[in-house]
Amino acid sequence: MPWRQTLRVYREPASLRMLTLGFSAGLPLLLVLGTLSFWLREAGIDRTTIGYLSWVGLAYAFKWVWSPLVDRMPLPLLTRWLGRRRSWLLLAQAMVMAGLVGMAFNDPQQALTPVVWCALAVAFGSATQDIALDAFRIESADADRQAALAATYQTGYRLAMIWAGAGVLWLAARAEMAGGALYQPGAWKLAYLAMAASMLVGVATVLLSREPAPRALAPARNAAEWLRGALVDPFADFIARYRWQAVLILALIAVYRISDVVMGIMANPFYVDMGYTKDEVAAVTKVFGVVMTLLGAFIGGVLSMRLGVLRVLMLGAVLSAASNLLFAWLGTRGHDLGGLVFVVSADNLAGGIASAAFIAYLSSLTNVQYSATQYALFSSMMLLAPKWIAGFSGRFVDAHGYTEFFTGTALLGLPVLILVALVSRMKTRSSA
Repeated sequence: MPWRQTLRVYREPASLRMLTLGFSAGLPLLLVLGTLSFWLREAGIDRTTIGYLSWVGLAYAFKWVWSPLVDRMPLPLLTRWLGRRRSWLLLAQAMVMAGLVGMAFNDPQQALTPVVWCALAVAFGSATQDIALDAFRIESADADRQAALAATYQTGYRLAMIWAGAGVLWLAARAEMAGGALYQPGAWKLAYLAMAASMLVGVATVLLSREPAPRALAPARNAAEWLRGALVDPFADFIARYRWQAVLILALIAVYRISDVVMGIMANPFYVDMGYTKDEVAAVTKVFGVVMTLLGAFIGGVLSMRLGVLRVLMLGAVLSAASNLLFAWLGTRGHDLGGLVFVVSADNLAGGIASAAFIAYLSSLTNVQYSATQYALFSSMMLLAPKWIAGFSGRFVDAHGYTEFFTGTALLGLPVLILVALVSRMKTRSSA
């Protein structure tokens, strides 16, 4: 296939829809994890507490629990109007917006609990949106185009992360009163209200998009049959297709992004403690860094189509683990803006390559008949162990320091390399 024809897929309507829906999916994540940790640290919340609060993100790791409902249950009025996928997308987006507004009207320095509950609502709504959106993406194109859809999805996702990272910090910095206190809650209120309004991009896309061709579902004769079709059959189908190899595949899914996820929780507290300003963090890590991630996602999508997903999975795993060692080096240099640019560039390029290949790999494992449930299971497993371990990251940093922490997260990536090699060997044998 010529390179020009390969690249043309990025201009197809399905790819363009994934750009804006990816923006809607990417916006909430930092607002309840990364950017929130910056806000909490500036408000004087200790690092151990910030680490434990990252367990809010476990909502993403358990989304498989309610994914069968999203996959099969119609919503009153909404499903008849929009269809099954778009109705759930709209409901989830409304929940995210409501939670962000609630966070905006609470100050964690005065009362942390309401902020946590609102963050949980955002995470739950965001995870539900991910379930419906993954099914929408998988059902919108054939398997040959999933890598391209993953790349454009990642592009929109990362653009949202620029806005949810740099945009929040930039808005908060501009809203601060000159000569005022270091921490000004009113500035964060304005920034989070702006983020809630930004979810309208996803709402508009859902309303203007076409529902994928509906998949016929056999009517259940009773509640037990419905539960079997919704909860048991999707998982039984995966086991039946891969048999004993399913254990190896699930193990790879469970740990593939462990280095990045565990490290990421302490990234913003690290920037605050190293003395970087809001504008420096916004410009370098949230804008320039995300641009590098977009480049990585584009490269990862193209390489996956040309070289195969598993080869790019290995490349992404090597680069992701190695880039964490650069953060360990940066931790020895104090406030070094040039070093920050270099480290963020390498880390985000590696993350973009790994993410595009991994999403394409997960998509290839699903049966379209159970796309929402199976993909939710895979993406949930990807986060469960890393998010749980990340909850202890603040405690580890308090005890041992940032350099030892970043070195440890790099070493967590070594088992990933072994698992990718085993899965590649398994696939080679099965296709021989």
